Amino acid sequence: MTEILVLVDHIDGSVRKTTGELLTMARRLGAPAAVFIGAGIAEARVVLKRFGAEKVYVLDDSDLTDYLVAPKAEALAQLVEAKSPGAVLIASSAEGKEIAGRLAIKTSSGVVTDAVDIQTGDDGPVTTQSVFAGGYTVTAVVTRGTPIITVKPNSTTPEAVEGSAAEEVFSATVSDAAKAAKVIERKPRAATGRPELNEAAIVVAGGRGTGGDFAPVEDFADALGAAVGASRAAVDSGWYPHSYQIGQTGKTVSPQLYVATGISGAIQHRAGMQTAKTIVAVNKDEEAPIFELVDFGVVGDLHAVLPAAAEQVRARNR
Repeated sequence: MTEILVLVDHIDGSVRKTTGELLTMARRLGAPAAVFIGAGIAEARVVLKRFGAEKVYVLDDSDLTDYLVAPKAEALAQLVEAKSPGAVLIASSAEGKEIAGRLAIKTSSGVVTDAVDIQTGDDGPVTTQSVFAGGYTVTAVVTRGTPIITVKPNSTTPEAVEGSAAEEVFSATVSDAAKAAKVIERKPRAATGRPELNEAAIVVAGGRGTGGDFAPVEDFADALGAAVGASRAAVDSGWYPHSYQIGQTGKTVSPQLYVATGISGAIQHRAGMQTAKTIVAVNKDEEAPIFELVDFGVVGDLHAVLPAAAEQVRARNR
């Protein structure tokens, strides 16, 4: 069975749930083979085996982790050349998409970014994407080289299937050109106690309608165990940090549930969230464009609706 390479998304061996999703998708196409770059394979081994990795290629070299993404792309290109996989799957993060682009160039291959589904087809993996700011849903196949595909988080439910996870150390050669930008300092992001925005199954976002008061948004998110996001209007007004912006110029999320509060629904924002499985909106303006997109809508003041909703959620969870 053809190997499907999955680049493991991890922090010092702590594997993100996106990797379980990628391994689940990889099983549709062939034999999942994880690619683990950096230190911490001992901590990651159990997770990779639980989600069906039949092989684990380990690349633990400071030349790959002490610099920006170019060395990782070079190493992956050498692995692709050596193993001839049926596809390479990478999480759709900013770093993941840059690695994918560089890898596609180095291997003379086609690349698909931000896929929300992958199925096997007669001509290779068939991907589904939302494109042109969500105006179209398209299916695509790579027609040249090895399909390089980045997948949005929450595009599938990780399925635990025991794999053998046989490890193989792979040595890559990194060029001097790839070492042009070195990482000189790393600082962990301050913990909020909430899920990562890109990975969260539930996202509650606030916009201009908050008036700068995100307390009801955060409280409702905490009741649901959700991540908090913000529209561009809220970020530009200085009400919430830019790292939480959702939209065409911010982050793209695809959760199981997306709750938009005080957000009008401009196309810029919709481009970052409309692949969510279920969308709920709370807005005082019944003519707000966001209501054209939602599964459920509430016409009302978020400052009254969200506290009442949070109270009901907590009551049901008692």
